[in-house]
Amino acid sequence: MTLAATSNRKAAQTAPRLVLIASSLAVLFAQIDTSVVNLALKSIGSDLHAGISAMQWVVDAYNLVYASLLLTGGTLGDLYGRRRIFVLGIALFIVGTLVCALAPNATVLIAGRVVSGLGAAFMVPMSLVLLALAYPERHERAHAMGVWASCNGLAFIIGPILGGWLVDTIGWRSIFYLILPICAAALALTYAAVRESAEPAGRRLDLPGQVLAIAGLVAFAFAAIEGSHWGWTSPLILGTTAFAVAAYGLLVYVEARTPGPLLPLEFLRRPTFSASLACAGLMTFGMYALLFIMPLYFQTVRGTTPFLAGLDLMPMPIAFFVVSQFAGTLNNRLGPRVVMTAGMLCMGLGALTLAFVGKASSLIMIECALLVVGIGLGLNTAPVNGVAVAALPPARSGTASGMLNTTRMVGATLGVAILGALFAAHAGPQAAEASDFLAGLHVALAGGGGAELLGALIAVVFLRKDSLKQSA
Repeated sequence: MTLAATSNRKAAQTAPRLVLIASSLAVLFAQIDTSVVNLALKSIGSDLHAGISAMQWVVDAYNLVYASLLLTGGTLGDLYGRRRIFVLGIALFIVGTLVCALAPNATVLIAGRVVSGLGAAFMVPMSLVLLALAYPERHERAHAMGVWASCNGLAFIIGPILGGWLVDTIGWRSIFYLILPICAAALALTYAAVRESAEPAGRRLDLPGQVLAIAGLVAFAFAAIEGSHWGWTSPLILGTTAFAVAAYGLLVYVEARTPGPLLPLEFLRRPTFSASLACAGLMTFGMYALLFIMPLYFQTVRGTTPFLAGLDLMPMPIAFFVVSQFAGTLNNRLGPRVVMTAGMLCMGLGALTLAFVGKASSLIMIECALLVVGIGLGLNTAPVNGVAVAALPPARSGTASGMLNTTRMVGATLGVAILGALFAAHAGPQAAEASDFLAGLHVALAGGGGAELLGALIAVVFLRKDSLKQSA
């Protein structure tokens, strides 16, 4: 074999690995951003004199934009180039992160989170497409997707420990600087290894659907987050809620009459697919509210530092990471109906247990409840993806994945908005006193646990064995 042939073969083997590293880094820093920001909220609120609603916006500004533009991000990649949109997403994420790190007040910080969410909406869906193109062989692609997916759990282990230490020793701004080198590495690898590709034929940008989806979600989140501040019966909140309902009604009308819609409504008529979306949305609805409240509980009620609060949260992400490695095997043996029901039950029971914590509650009991929530997450995450993809024809697997991920982020957004609003209504705008904080926590986590149990009921009723053979 000639030297040139050997060099070409090595390059052909190396390029997909670099794509895998770049894609994995993208999801890693997107998830680290989420986990460390939740942990730093108390420090951010104290430094920037921000109340509960402002802290909700710090989390939900990112979630809102991410959820609203996920499907559009995939379409833009097909139209204008996957590599180009992936690079644009990383660049926007860097800009947003820098704005957050330098923010002089909560308003600028929230604006930075909006830009970061826009970057994530472009970057994360493209990372999966780039992986699929780099690994055309099914077995190798499955392994690469597994590595990519494991970075979600890994981020929730790295983020709280490293982020908590940085908040304690340097300050909350350092958590944003932490993300920048990872972004730069992903950007460099993308330029080195990723080739441009696009498939514009038959694709179009559904602008009316996109505008209505954003308008409805933003209006609903605003009403939920700001309701306790302006008054639930104030003209502003009632008007915003009515606007959200009208936007969603018009969205359904427009999408039903649009060729190539952003939201293909005919797929929602399939009970199995709709059930998988409902379970995904309810899963993140309760989980993200818990991730918003529990770090504040450890720091406000128990008086721990951000680093120790991160350690206290560790049973959940560790269980999530470990159990997710075996969820595929359990799914094949028992079927997704059993595994998803068990996962949602674990999350619901864990959250309901945490809804009864007090100032002097046993730390062992709290850690066990977090462990159970993590087990539920690990059990549910892989099967819910498999069910959604198997419920539609293979040619629409990308649409199924996109709709599922959008539903997950919408659930996360509404969880922080609605359950956060319940928390603020009972805890007060600052939630400074332990007794007030616990009053809000009890109501919010009970609501989150109830949502997870509703997901378990949906899995039992609508996921039937004969319709799930492909995903099992």
